[in-house]
Amino acid sequence: MQPQLLNLQHSKAIVHLDGDSFFTSVEQSIKPYLKGKPVVTGKERGIIACASYEAKALGVARGVTLREALRICPDLTVLPSDYETYSLYSKRMFEIMRRYTPVVEEYSIDEGFIDLTGLRRIFRTSYEEIAMRIQRDINRELDITVSVGLSLSKGLAKLGSKFRKPHGFTSIDGLGINAFLEKTPLKKVWGFGHNTVNLLEKHGLKTALDFVVKPEQWVEHLLGKTGHEIWNELRGNSVNPVNTQEKSSYYTISKCKTFTSPSSDRDFIWAKLVRNLESAFIKLRRHKLRVRAIAVALRLQDFHQDGFEARLNRPTTSIYEVIPVVRGMFENLYKPGKEYRATMVVLGKLENDDTRQYEFFEDRLRIETFEAVSRAIDETNRRYGKHTLSLGMSLYLDKHRHTDRDDTPCRKACLLPGETKRQRLNIPRLMLSV
Repeated sequence: MQPQLLNLQHSKAIVHLDGDSFFTSVEQSIKPYLKGKPVVTGKERGIIACASYEAKALGVARGVTLREALRICPDLTVLPSDYETYSLYSKRMFEIMRRYTPVVEEYSIDEGFIDLTGLRRIFRTSYEEIAMRIQRDINRELDITVSVGLSLSKGLAKLGSKFRKPHGFTSIDGLGINAFLEKTPLKKVWGFGHNTVNLLEKHGLKTALDFVVKPEQWVEHLLGKTGHEIWNELRGNSVNPVNTQEKSSYYTISKCKTFTSPSSDRDFIWAKLVRNLESAFIKLRRHKLRVRAIAVALRLQDFHQDGFEARLNRPTTSIYEVIPVVRGMFENLYKPGKEYRATMVVLGKLENDDTRQYEFFEDRLRIETFEAVSRAIDETNRRYGKHTLSLGMSLYLDKHRHTDRDDTPCRKACLLPGETKRQRLNIPRLMLSV
């Protein structure tokens, strides 16, 4: 049985835009002298977070250590990650998309879906031309490139954007689905993990086309609802609409911080863990949630990781109620003399804050006092910058060995007149010599 063939002109028109080596592309945009040179980000972690296409061409890949990357390419430009500037570019990229339609989904910092269905009449041109206009606008205004996939569903559009990189454009209409899926291996399909691919290969499947020609009942029995949705998406049946809503539901909230240099200092490592906890609780309160379970982990320099999880006797929004619990877990995890490279906090068992009920024997005055303090801290940090007010353990955050990996990102190091370390304008700074 062949996939049902749909006509793009009379069905959905979904676009997926994917930034090409987004972090390094932004760095090359604000630092034009880096264009055409091998560039990587992730200096503060000691591991490549993003590599430019010039670096990839020389064999430098994401996830390798800086030492290995510099061995491969001694002329490599290594930069600290400037997430503030990347976020600003991301917002502007999505603003350009929304000039054409409000039906835009921010899938990640450098990926988005757009529903163009029905816009041909408004723009008096084809869906392909509208998508290419968006691509050209992003390139012209932000000086970065994106790859674009256009098709009948999100699943097919995402495959299309990955097909030709960088700065590629791939349109998959109903008549072209079979030919495209025939040359798409299972591991490239959005939603298929390693275990799913192994399972399908055990049943003799090799390509995405092998998967979509299977009977619907067979797919649903083997892979359940998720597999059935992927099967429909690959056949051109759009079952996952473009979601314009900002993400508001969370199963967990996690914060992890890698040190710029490994440390065995108890106070410094504890301070880093507490800072993760503070950041997690700021996000928790921003989304009006409460936590009932907390997990913490310490990662050694050799990447071995140990952790503990604790259940709270009541859900809370206040870090002050959980600090004693977290301290106890830390003391059991920390091993004197060992060098650590990262700390992690995960908040689980999240509940909506508007469904609260007090227990009969709870100290309501104490709970409300903690919540009032949290609100005051959130308001102060909103006005003057994140972590302007923080726990006293933050005084130990500078208690570590400084190396060249402690370089400050460009946006924080080169302040505009009137800006401070905590307060900056929401604009990037271009490093131009005039």
